Amino acid sequence: MFDEKNALVLALAQALLRRHMTCATAESCTGGLVGAMLTALPGSSDWYVGGVISYANAVKMRLLGVRQEDLDREGAVSGPVVRSMALGACAATGAQAAVAISGVAGPGGGSAEKPVGTVWVGWAVGGSTRAEVFHFEGDRDGVRVQAAEAAIRGLLAWLEESEEAAP
Repeated sequence: MFDEKNALVLALAQALLRRHMTCATAESCTGGLVGAMLTALPGSSDWYVGGVISYANAVKMRLLGVRQEDLDREGAVSGPVVRSMALGACAATGAQAAVAISGVAGPGGGSAEKPVGTVWVGWAVGGSTRAEVFHFEGDRDGVRVQAAEAAIRGLLAWLEESEEAAP
């Protein structure tokens, strides 16, 4: 069955292929869900190169180049960390674009500053980065799915925006 998630992934695949780009993922709270969604599309090996599931901060630092100072100052669920994760995913895989996710999926682990459902998504395209915070509702699975979809949607929007700006 072809649903909205498949349509979103297909649109991303087409945008990447038009630009002759590949993408990678760096995931924390989604635990590989974005990678699974991307690879569910036949032919994804033409544009998706792989990802890093970096649940532990030590893995974020060692494999993705996240700085200890950013983790200490901002926490793992922050803009600077997901920006670094996205750049690190590009560096580790050779991809030109990446999505990164770090958040509080629940049911525990939230705080007054970062309640359950708080998710930072970062993107890297051609060495530039963006990050956005989201506040999702629902149970753990719901937060993870919403985060994965937001990550894919955000990368697609950035690619489409840059296509419109091109001469």
